Amino acid sequence: MSLDIAAYIDHTALKPGTSMAEIDKLCLEAAMQRFAAVCVPLKYVSNAKKMLDGSGVKIATVIAFPSGKGTPAEKKAEIEHAFSMGADEVDMVIDLCALKNGDMQQLEDEITICLWPVKALGKTIKLIVESGILTEKELIACCKLYSKYDIDFMKTSTGFAETGATVEAVQIMRANLPYHISIKASGGIRTYEFAKELVDAGATRIGTSAGMSLVKELIG
Repeated sequence: MSLDIAAYIDHTALKPGTSMAEIDKLCLEAAMQRFAAVCVPLKYVSNAKKMLDGSGVKIATVIAFPSGKGTPAEKKAEIEHAFSMGADEVDMVIDLCALKNGDMQQLEDEITICLWPVKALGKTIKLIVESGILTEKELIACCKLYSKYDIDFMKTSTGFAETGATVEAVQIMRANLPYHISIKASGGIRTYEFAKELVDAGATRIGTSAGMSLVKELIG
């Protein structure tokens, strides 16, 4: 059975040097296909908001991307700035160094501080854990930690690591997260078939720069 893949897609343009013309094209495509959201650099949030006003397409941007570096206060300030520009959703890279060092208290401090502006404004946050560089034990530890917080999504990848989204990572996340936390798969998703496998595994958003190709592939 085919899947209305457009409704799952965060249509994405995050490469260094992304131009305003590319963002314009991204937004036009997103409106035309009724994608779930566009995901754009912070610099272009206000432009995307103007272009997509009234379309139903959400505006997402990235925080501490792609490394996860920055103090909790710095990340919180970046989130507040994104919302002031018109973002509906933020995709934040967690402190990956803290995770690799087993410093779960740092991750708790980070999410506690960064959640405040999200919830105060009724917005959406997706936490990027970069699953491709994690062991299964580390990924499960993330799930257990963030299960205690009112986050909206856990997201597999930035798309900048060697390994992006995998069906296995999504399955592990779905098995270890409460159902009020959704899953966004991203990184290396270039075919409808792979996207559908990820959705079947439990993903409810698909982050990809190949959104138009996925839709065209479905249409045939």
